[in-house]
Amino acid sequence: MTDDPGTEIPVLEEGPEIAPGELLLRAEHVKKYFPIKAGVLFQHEVGRVHAVDDVSLELRAGETLGLVGESGCGKSTLARCIARLHDLTSGTLMFEGNDISTYSRRRLRPVRRELQMVFQDPYASLNPRKRVGTILSDPLRVHRVGTREQIRHRVVELLELVGLSAEHINRFPHEFSGGQRQRIGVARALALKPKLVIADEPVSALDVSIRAQVINLLDDLQDELQLTYIFIAHDLGVVRHVSDRIAVMYLGKIVEISPAEDLYRRPVHPYTEALLSAVPVPDPDLSEARKQIVLEGDVPSPISPPSGCRFHPRCRYATDICTVEEPPLVNHGMAGHLAACHHPLSGSGVDLGIADVDAGVSAAPVADSVPPPRPSSA
Repeated sequence: MTDDPGTEIPVLEEGPEIAPGELLLRAEHVKKYFPIKAGVLFQHEVGRVHAVDDVSLELRAGETLGLVGESGCGKSTLARCIARLHDLTSGTLMFEGNDISTYSRRRLRPVRRELQMVFQDPYASLNPRKRVGTILSDPLRVHRVGTREQIRHRVVELLELVGLSAEHINRFPHEFSGGQRQRIGVARALALKPKLVIADEPVSALDVSIRAQVINLLDDLQDELQLTYIFIAHDLGVVRHVSDRIAVMYLGKIVEISPAEDLYRRPVHPYTEALLSAVPVPDPDLSEARKQIVLEGDVPSPISPPSGCRFHPRCRYATDICTVEEPPLVNHGMAGHLAACHHPLSGSGVDLGIADVDAGVSAAPVADSVPPPRPSSA
């Protein structure tokens, strides 16, 4: 970008302030189907992959929403839909009060400044042919923010913000470790001072020894910059540590959403119960007392998902109604604790042995693996 003395170049400024707790993002009935094509030149559509199917959620300024589920459940696709990296098949995305669902690339440009993404693989998300200084300055140049000197100053500021130094500006990505590369990815996401950062499994590709460093960095940056996060991860221990609320996805749908501690202490959906039973407990006595719930069968194909409740082919509590009627996502007696299940767990009788581990309190052993009786109808 050239600096024309006759052209006014905008200086990087933060957008309108949103008070903590105010609604920042609302997704309503979001669907994303990927077509499956066959025939000559692959022009004939023979099916669709239901990657995200009728997902609704809200996100408030300053909070962290954790998104968990098995591989292939649609977490990353939902994140890319929210960031508008994928066009929606249907549904509505409201960001800062504006409907961005059908925005063109041109209209999305100012939205990009407020909504950024940290990708999973730090080895693939950075251009190996560009130096770090160029990688971090590209967002500023694309949005024509600042003079050349202002951009350089901002790049140094970003490096120091994520624990690196100015001497790294002229290095290439291959000269850094995995943790350092992810720090660069975080710095790039923060270049335009966004309000919402979507972190798509930001630590899953890193060594265990440095995961805590990156997680603590994200936590510190949230406090310092008043950021809002959507945090996607497989590690339920990590999600519990960083999240205010947690949404559980299964086969393209959200099956439970709840405040973090409430979800771990009182899971309502049987799928959440099974996920939590697999969380390792750093206590030999508790580990021996717990029994992991092993789900039967394979995950159904997202091309032709099962009727009714999508979890019923693998659910040990399923009855006839589960096969024909899809359960709505409704409140289950606790503020903000929603689940989609015809036969919800009571919570009081389900102890997974992990609720009080952090506090050093011994939890009661889990009940026998034979499931308790469930009603034959809702």
